[in-house]
Amino acid sequence: MSRAADLAKMGEVLTNSQIGGRRNIVINSGMKISQRATQVTGLGAADGYHTLDRWNMEIGAASAGRFTMDQIADGPSGFANALKLTTTTADTSIAAGEFLKLEQRFEGQDLQQFKKGTSDAEKVTVSFYVKGDAAATYTCELEDVDNTRSINQAFAVTTSWTRVILTFAADTSDPLGDDANNSLQLNFWLHGGTTYSGGTFVSNAWKDIVENTRMAESHTSIFDTTNRTFFITGVQMEVGSVATPFEHRSFGEELALCQRYFHEQGRTTTGDNYEAFCTTASFEANNARGIYTLPVTMRTVPSLATSGSFVSLGGSADAITAIALTNNDGNRAVSINVVHGTGNSLTAGESYQLRSNDDADASLEFDAEL
Repeated sequence: MSRAADLAKMGEVLTNSQIGGRRNIVINSGMKISQRATQVTGLGAADGYHTLDRWNMEIGAASAGRFTMDQIADGPSGFANALKLTTTTADTSIAAGEFLKLEQRFEGQDLQQFKKGTSDAEKVTVSFYVKGDAAATYTCELEDVDNTRSINQAFAVTTSWTRVILTFAADTSDPLGDDANNSLQLNFWLHGGTTYSGGTFVSNAWKDIVENTRMAESHTSIFDTTNRTFFITGVQMEVGSVATPFEHRSFGEELALCQRYFHEQGRTTTGDNYEAFCTTASFEANNARGIYTLPVTMRTVPSLATSGSFVSLGGSADAITAIALTNNDGNRAVSINVVHGTGNSLTAGESYQLRSNDDADASLEFDAEL
């Protein structure tokens, strides 16, 4: 490349404010954070966030294919972790409506630098490292959820770690919403029937979504054979046509970004099976209520799921029968109601401590995912 071309690219990077600020809008791009689990087996029947934070598996019509999702200690130079998918049950008779996508969803308010839908719309560059058990071809897609538009490009996978760089055209049509809702998705299509691949694939062109043109004609199915693998890490999405060096963030910063969407407390690994969650106060014989302060401001008012066994320190050891959010409209602190068994005799006005009851798997899970 000539010096003039080098300077031009440097100028583009500076113009797009990619120096001195955060360039990469992908969260958990280095696959460091896995609050829910590091491995889940038997997947393939339902959508969901299963292991690595912010990485959702979206599944279409029922498939016979099944896979395991892992956070693994592997990666190209400079990366300690990767996401790995392994096919455990093949699906060689693919129904038209089947699909499997690995995806990350983005709030519209985090995408305004793309200037989408304006005459100054920017190109977007996506880069990532991939490998597999064999050569394969998959499809990367930017899906404009707000306006039902998309742009797609095929990419190749080999048996060695390779950095893929895809620059997507600017879109002067239809701006993204400036809010906390799901406006854009980064999709990696890994499997699909003719509903999504039966038409003519047009690479790198924004269009209203036509379902049967979303996957490349030469697309591989991750379900085509048992033990098919797909590894990915170092995913970066940024403004402009230049794939800049991967933006490494500290573990603490990455965790805080993930906790905007999901926060789990519990599942202790310290050997102490009596982890404290929050202080409560009893307002009748079998009920206590407390304020739980979340570590960061969540995207919206979260839902709460629990697992394991809990007890209120200071009261009877009878089982807690329910823990739920109550009268909540906040996303920084929430009110928790703790219902005790009928054998309890809590003293109204007294304070207690919600703790795990000799259970290393006890946890509170706050969910505000897109």
